[in-house]
Amino acid sequence: MVSFDYHTKIYYKDIDQMGLVYYARYFEFFEQARTELLNDLGIIVSEIEDEGYFLPVVSATCDYKEGAKFEDEVIVRTIIKDMPVAKLTINYEIYRESDDHLLVKGHTIHGFIDKDGNPKRPPKSIMDKLHSLISD
Repeated sequence: MVSFDYHTKIYYKDIDQMGLVYYARYFEFFEQARTELLNDLGIIVSEIEDEGYFLPVVSATCDYKEGAKFEDEVIVRTIIKDMPVAKLTINYEIYRESDDHLLVKGHTIHGFIDKDGNPKRPPKSIMDKLHSLISD
């Protein structure tokens, strides 16, 4: 299992009229955290794209437990549990930093494709990096 914590703060631009984070913003937090996780693993998205691989989101879920509020500091925990075969699943948990309370859980599933949209096997560079970190 690979895990990475991304820290961010809730700004006024993130909230709705009820004072809670607007539901769609959580997917943006997922994306930011996912990019930082991959960077931390040495998997640079632009370099993968230069090699002809793309990782579109093919499925995304978000289960809302409790809304984050303006000025909350949150931790977006990104988790990869399994080696990708044809798709890569990344799980997310968002916690309020002040009390470690779980606010949101979700996941994204990514396919591996070429520039023409044809499915591809995951690149060796990704497989090698994940294999050294994920126990079978």
